[in-house]
Amino acid sequence: MPVSPLQTILAEMDNAARAAGRPPARLLAVSKTQPADAVAALAAQGQVAFGENYVQEAAGKIAALSSRGLEWHLIGHLQSNKAEQAAQLFDWVQTVDRPKLVGALARHRPAARGPLNVLIQVNIDDEASKHGCAPEAVEALAAAIAAEPALRLRGLMAIPAPFPERARRQAAFARMRALHEALAAAHPTADTLSMGMSSDFPDAIAGGATMVRVGTALFGARGARPT
Repeated sequence: MPVSPLQTILAEMDNAARAAGRPPARLLAVSKTQPADAVAALAAQGQVAFGENYVQEAAGKIAALSSRGLEWHLIGHLQSNKAEQAAQLFDWVQTVDRPKLVGALARHRPAARGPLNVLIQVNIDDEASKHGCAPEAVEALAAAIAAEPALRLRGLMAIPAPFPERARRQAAFARMRALHEALAAAHPTADTLSMGMSSDFPDAIAGGATMVRVGTALFGARGARPT
């Protein structure tokens, strides 16, 4: 019987963690632009957590697959005018990068759903084209999140610059790990460091990632975004 892409990725993740002496990382399947039936097929293989970039695109999939007990993460930039819907739809929001979002998500989180898991997105390489807060802004943003009963601070997320030099990418992972360790020392709920994608997740795990975000290696090349 052929080995599925999911089995291959999980084995590579396990190998990377063992080689680095790290705990196993969680796999977030990046399902943006994928149809609901592709998500359902992966869920049937045991994958539970899925990441979406766009609130509107995710809404249809979340509704269609509501009976499957899946865990949905927003991993795309969140506009303030989408915060209400995001707070109602998702289990996790990984891209909180400014104080305005903290209040908006907290106000609109339904009490019946329990606290919304939140990651602070960090622009670790100071890229003008990337969203995320500066590393020095993490402490204040974390305090604001921790002060909201409707939110649960779970850690940090980053998309390091795709430098061709592996050493530079590894250095970014190391900086994120140090930032996360400092955050976790002050906030014990901050147990998650989300970094690493299809092209670099073994290095990310070695560098301290507890969650990696993999799409292309699981689903194949991206399709067009649904309209």
